[in-house]
Amino acid sequence: MANFTKTKQINILVACEESQMVCKEFRKLGFNAYSCDLLKCSGGHPEWHFNCDVFEIIKNNGGTLQNGKNIKVIGWDMMIAHPPCTFLAVSGAKWYYHPDDKGLPIEKRRPHPKFPNRAKDRDEAINFFISLANAEIPHIAIENPIGIMNTRYKKPKQIVQPYFFGDSVSKATCLWLKNLPPLKHTNIVSSGEFLEFKSGKRMAKWYSDGLTKTKSAKERQILRSKTFPGFAKAIASQWGDFIRNEMQKKAKGEME
Repeated sequence: MANFTKTKQINILVACEESQMVCKEFRKLGFNAYSCDLLKCSGGHPEWHFNCDVFEIIKNNGGTLQNGKNIKVIGWDMMIAHPPCTFLAVSGAKWYYHPDDKGLPIEKRRPHPKFPNRAKDRDEAINFFISLANAEIPHIAIENPIGIMNTRYKKPKQIVQPYFFGDSVSKATCLWLKNLPPLKHTNIVSSGEFLEFKSGKRMAKWYSDGLTKTKSAKERQILRSKTFPGFAKAIASQWGDFIRNEMQKKAKGEME
């Protein structure tokens, strides 16, 4: 009889993902992956999507899917999380304080007149991020742009770009990792086109083009959180292989 190592089904939760880009890549590789977001999924697979608070899904090891079916797992083995970056990214820093108070110490600056609750929103976003990082799941990866979490939480394990993985666009992405290795670059290509403004500001063309098509703050949030195909494939293939190997080692040790 051939020797083999038996492993249990590997359960993966992709938090704060309505696009299902990462979830679908894990599914292609045979993992029991589910996405979760307060928004309904746009990825075409409501049978793999929890449309609710992610912490309920973590706490209960499952819940009601968007298609109405109830599922339970024997614990989540890995979580890939994409917490909203609206109040965490450096790009939004200018909206915290009154534009007339630039020369004042931070503690003396007034809130921005258009966004008086921005500081409160930021604190809630920070707490949400840290709660994800502290979730009782063995393997966790959290991605976000360069922003306040680098100082309010800790420096990321790795910073990657979509063009490291075959997508010719620029979007610096920080990765905070728990029991996972840094991603290896798979196909380094051009960083893509940029637009230059009179102010001297540069913006990636893919993002600028997207802004002309968005009509609401929610649409802009979805645009900012876009995961590019090559990056999603690298996440699923590399961390998928890693966790499979780890669980096979564990199962073999238990059998011995």
